[in-house]
Amino acid sequence: MLIYFCSSSHGFGHAARDAAVLQELRHLRPEWTLVMSSALPAAMLTMLLGDESIQQRPCQWDVGMVQADALGVNRAATLSALDQLEQRLPATIQAEASWLESQGQPVLILGDIPPAAAALAQRLDAPLVWMSNFGWDDIYGPLGDAFHRWADAAAEAYRSGDLLLRCPFDLAMNWGMAEHRLGLVCGRPRAIPPAFEAGLDDLQAPLVLVGFGGLGLSLSSELFQLWPGHHFLLPASAEASSSSELAGLPNLTVLPDGMRPVDVLGRCSRFLGKPGFSSFCEAMAIGVGLHVVERSGFAEASALMTGLQRHGQYRCLTRSDLDTGAWQLDQPLLLPSDAPLSPSGAQDAARRLVEWVGDHF
Repeated sequence: MLIYFCSSSHGFGHAARDAAVLQELRHLRPEWTLVMSSALPAAMLTMLLGDESIQQRPCQWDVGMVQADALGVNRAATLSALDQLEQRLPATIQAEASWLESQGQPVLILGDIPPAAAALAQRLDAPLVWMSNFGWDDIYGPLGDAFHRWADAAAEAYRSGDLLLRCPFDLAMNWGMAEHRLGLVCGRPRAIPPAFEAGLDDLQAPLVLVGFGGLGLSLSSELFQLWPGHHFLLPASAEASSSSELAGLPNLTVLPDGMRPVDVLGRCSRFLGKPGFSSFCEAMAIGVGLHVVERSGFAEASALMTGLQRHGQYRCLTRSDLDTGAWQLDQPLLLPSDAPLSPSGAQDAARRLVEWVGDHF
């Protein structure tokens, strides 16, 4: 059995949750061929997957929204990128279909959530399972006439699927198919190097993980110096897009290359970042409080914030709060209105996929 995962190139969050599900599939079905297809850098996918037996195929399947920075989007650039991708997709679909046919195995296509996954499945006459908390039809639809063609095309593609694995913090996804609702979809923390762990043990301050996605966000060193009683952990990818002076701050540590934020999140008392699916899942699964900066121009953000207030411990920040250092790290966390979500969404997704394959192959 070959599982081929078409993963969105919109940020790192889709790849993180897709990698988590593939890891769980590997545990359940070690004999299956698992493939991750994404345009993200190979080194990033290797870090997320943590398993050399899961193959990589470098393909761009969608655009999503081109981001101006970690908190904003560029609509004009998005439309241009969509036009360009439309010209390239037929060749990508043909090449990947030919490669899959050459493997001589039954194939299941998974999509999170490039509409083009439907065209690949149709070309192969293979079943198609979607996994997501939103579709690009939900995102493009509210953006005006220029995006309506793309919203309609995405909705039509999504309706061709056989099953939807519905993630939490979800938008409508009215695609007319069987659904299976998941809990929090995130990877399991891995062990960190003993020397780095010892350095964290020596710190005499609460740890705060800073996370603004793959693009990062430029934050002035003065802002961190406003909180000398806290020690901040910053992913290496984020540090690259921030001022180099951050690396020299006494109360900030840049994570080593190859170390995922989730691997140290359990050592932290708070997380400071943007609304992001994977960050929310990881923090809620571990029980870490979230200090979240508002995000505009992206419909998923509203669903994420609603889910946060229902199921997480949190503080909500404005962009002005972020830019002035009013991060509220000395304030008590607000409590959720509802019960916590199950932390086993990735395992549940893998089990449901194994069951589905057993019923249909």
